[in-house]
Amino acid sequence: MGAFHIKPTKDGRFMFNLLANNHRVISTSQTYASVENAKVGIESVRRNCSVHVEDRTVEGHEELKNPKYEVYLDAGGKPRFRLKASNGEIIVASQAYSDKSSCMKGIRSIASHAPDAEVVVDSEPDGE
Repeated sequence: MGAFHIKPTKDGRFMFNLLANNHRVISTSQTYASVENAKVGIESVRRNCSVHVEDRTVEGHEELKNPKYEVYLDAGGKPRFRLKASNGEIIVASQAYSDKSSCMKGIRSIASHAPDAEVVVDSEPDGE
């Protein structure tokens, strides 16, 4: 079973990572003012984890309404994804992947891990 890990940031805010069964990070959230707000973000991931994918790497791609995943190429040409809520806000974003099929696998991993993932609140920020 995966897990959402909420942790403080160095500026006193909070963020979360969704980790897979192997403890690798699948996606990372924006920052939130409180743990409770981060938990609201987690619930949004749970609600929206099975939405359609808008593939922005394809010329002439179909624009989908939110909520949706967006697959895109970052400044270095690597595929990434972001999950957007119905209001258009980015809920979580991915790391850079070596290829698009791995990126799509990351999206499927959110759909399979998020619904039942436990929520863990860590006390230390990253890097400490």
